[in-house]
Amino acid sequence: MELSVRQQKILTAVVELYIATGEPVGSKSLCEILDFHVSSATVRNEMSTLNAMGLLEQPHTSAGRIPSQKGYRVYIDSLMKRKPISKKEERYLDSLILPAAYDPEKLLNGVARILASMTKYAAVSTTPSGSDGVVRAVQLVQTSRRTAMAILMTSAGTMKSRVFHCDFDLTPEILRVFFRLLNEKLMGVPVASVTPAYMQSLAASLGEMAMMMSSVLMAVADAAQESMRSEVCLNGEVNLLFYPEFGQMQLRRIIDFLSRPADLCRLLARQDGGMRVIIGRESKRPELQNSSVVVSHYAVGGRDAGAIAIIGPTRMNYKKILSNMEYLSDSVGKILTELMDLD
Repeated sequence: MELSVRQQKILTAVVELYIATGEPVGSKSLCEILDFHVSSATVRNEMSTLNAMGLLEQPHTSAGRIPSQKGYRVYIDSLMKRKPISKKEERYLDSLILPAAYDPEKLLNGVARILASMTKYAAVSTTPSGSDGVVRAVQLVQTSRRTAMAILMTSAGTMKSRVFHCDFDLTPEILRVFFRLLNEKLMGVPVASVTPAYMQSLAASLGEMAMMMSSVLMAVADAAQESMRSEVCLNGEVNLLFYPEFGQMQLRRIIDFLSRPADLCRLLARQDGGMRVIIGRESKRPELQNSSVVVSHYAVGGRDAGAIAIIGPTRMNYKKILSNMEYLSDSVGKILTELMDLD
């Protein structure tokens, strides 16, 4: 679709003015902000042409124009100039996410909460799934005289823990033996293989240590099975109540959709590229036909691991939001990579 330079500037101005005000844009308003001199009649003619091309819509006969979903797509793909994130904003975002950097789930819950607060939309994050990874390491942390925590770390960036109990006192020497044997036997094993049946066969190879290690072996198996699941962290659904674009029935359908983790994961699944903007009907979800979804994937150890996303009306400040989300997803990937020592 070929647009003249003047049409490109008018379409950009309509989109950005409508995003800022929420009001249909008229030719007089445009004439006041365009960086070239042209009559109001000429602007009206160009807006009529953009309307005929399906890039603008006229909600009421006497009203100005608003962007169509097709218009938003052209704007995002070809006309929008992203607003770079400042060093001050980077420091602020870092101060919000770093307190939870020691725990992947807390980190991603925190990122969803930050995004919801920052954008005033609904925000989602998905934790890494260990299903395609291998065991990176097993750590043991004593919690009482006869209990300890087994922590399973995978190459996919997951970290799951289980507490186990023994019928004997756990000394530092015993824990060191457990640690050595677990890492010798499990490091590099596909996480999907670490099942209770696999651990039973592993126990058979441990000889007299099998009885002593039965509880820690089952704890590690439980942690491995849990790490196979990708968790969905959701925050800010109530924010959507304040947008007039959404009627009561539509809001109900959106909230219902957000409550279904499997559907959310399918929507956020990686297709191509690290950042995607899904506008309205592009989602192929009737619940989201008047919504936009901005998805940014993060990588752990160079591998796609999960995503952060926001869901809101199509009228959103894309050029600011995309920069913030790209910074947050990059930060999450770096933090998880360092946490798993995967560099």
